[in-house]
Formats: sequence, structure tokens, C-alpha cells
Amino acid sequence: MHKRLLRKSTASLFLLLSACGLVSRCGTPDPVDEATFSALYTKPADLPDAPLKVYHLGHSLVGPYMPVMLKQLAGEGHGFNSQLGWGSPLEQHWEPDVPINGFDESNGPPAYRDAKEAMVSGEYDAVVLTEAVEIRDTIKYHDPHDYLRKWAAAAWNGNPDARVYLYETWHNLDDSEGWLNRLDLDLERYWEREILKRAQAYGEIDKPIYVIPAGQVMAAFVRKVEAAGGIGPIQDRADLFDDTIHFSHYGGYLVALTHYAVLYGRSPVGLPHQMQLADGSPADDPGPDAARAMQETVWEVVTSYPPSGVKQN
Repeated sequence: MHKRLLRKSTASLFLLLSACGLVSRCGTPDPVDEATFSALYTKPADLPDAPLKVYHLGHSLVGPYMPVMLKQLAGEGHGFNSQLGWGSPLEQHWEPDVPINGFDESNGPPAYRDAKEAMVSGEYDAVVLTEAVEIRDTIKYHDPHDYLRKWAAAAWNGNPDARVYLYETWHNLDDSEGWLNRLDLDLERYWEREILKRAQAYGEIDKPIYVIPAGQVMAAFVRKVEAAGGIGPIQDRADLFDDTIHFSHYGGYLVALTHYAVLYGRSPVGLPHQMQLADGSPADDPGPDAARAMQETVWEVVTSYPPSGVKQN
């Protein structure tokens, strides 16, 4: 109960962000054109000169253990907090009177911190946001472009130097349009055009919102694994998942590597692959061959996608 009261009490601090729709809708802008979009990413993000403090906002494709793996990859000094739900769109996290599905089950110490309180604090170097999937339904019903710009503006209001990221995810393995086909198409038609480019059409979004292209990494790695007939313990795409959408320990490690490469702008090749979960128990180890293939794939993808903010090959 105290968490819900905290959400409502900190909402009052957001009155200063109320101009034209930071607490209400102002209509849906047209997406910015490709030249405007590309210009935001011509210069890579500056490399951090110290460990980062990161805030993760989203749902079960973030947690519970991926940020813990990221912390292990980044090493001493890296810190994080989060607010999560079950399939929760950014709208649920923003609106104080809209329930967050699975809130009590998804948030606990030491990771949890109220999201609006976290933004106001200005303590975070990076804020990583993601949207609910099925992404088509989120676009249709939950105005993700609007809530992306609200959260980005809130992060920058608290800390003008914070970097804001949109974490691109994926959809169900059994999708009727084809899992790999959807990943090939959805980045441009949904994550970029309908979310990023519309968010960037608002006047207060005058800095890049970078992309953590985890869906693209998943697709590239699956193609590599399946072309090879398996690498280490990973034989096909199903081994990256516990069900049709939630990642296994192997998939979580791959996503954590992607976050590391984007947030720190450094190659993950050579990083450890024996991870621990949040409770200290060992995660399933992909072994040296699969880990190396994962690390190389991550770096290939993020250095060939300018919106990642990573220096391009």
C-alpha cells in the first residue's frame, strides 16, 4: 500500500511539467521526417567516464534478473533502480489513477524506486524505457509516443544530462506473421515511426532518445545459431525463452549484453558469461562459445544502427 501512496504523493511534484500535455493529451503529431530523425543520431553519444546509475521502467521483459546481469557485466560502481509491472505500458506507469498490473509482485527492495520520484531526483545517468507488447495494441490504445515524450521530458527536467533510451523488444515466438519477419519489419514501422518519430515531433524533445535494439540482436543471434545448427547449449530460438515471449537465462544474458554495449558504448566481447540471479543463485551458463557468439552479435548490431548512439563501424 505504501508504494501506491508514494506514487500519488510524488505525482504532485509533476505540476511543474504540466505545459501542453505533460499531464494531458494534446493530439497526435505527424512523425518527423527521415532526415530530421537521422540528424539526431549523426553524432554518437559520449562514452561515460564512470559507472552509470540506470533507471529501468517497464515490465517483465526487463526484470527481474536482466538488470542484475547488467550490473555484473558493468562491474563495480554500476547501480540501478526500477519500476515494473506485468505487460505494463508507459501510460500505466505515468497516470497515478491507472493501476499497474502486477505492481506489488514486480517491485520490491532493493531494486524498486517510485518512477516519478526517481525522475525528480535527477540521480540517474540513463533512463531506459520500454513499451508493452503486442506493440500494435499499445500503439492503438495507449499513446506510446505521448508517454515516451512525457517520461523523457521528466528525466531531462530532473537531470538535463541524463541519456534516455527506448528498449526495443519482441513479440511471441508463435506470431502468425512470423517471428523473424516481425522483427525485421517492426523496428521501422512501429518502434521508430509510430513511437520515436511521433515523440520527437513534440517541441520539448530536442535531444536524441537512443534505442537499445534488443529485438534486432535477438533476430541476428537466432539466425546465426540456426544457420550453425546450434552453438553450445543453444540449439534454436526456443532456448532463448522460457515460454513464447519471456526470456530464459540465456536470453536475459543476451539482452543484458545489449544494454551494456549501448549504455557504455563499448564492445561486450570478452565479458564474463557466468552470471548470478537476483537471489545470488547461478544463472544457466551459455558457455564460452555461445557467449562469444552473443557478444560478437551484439556489437555487430549496435555498431550498425546509428540510433543506438554507439560509434558506428
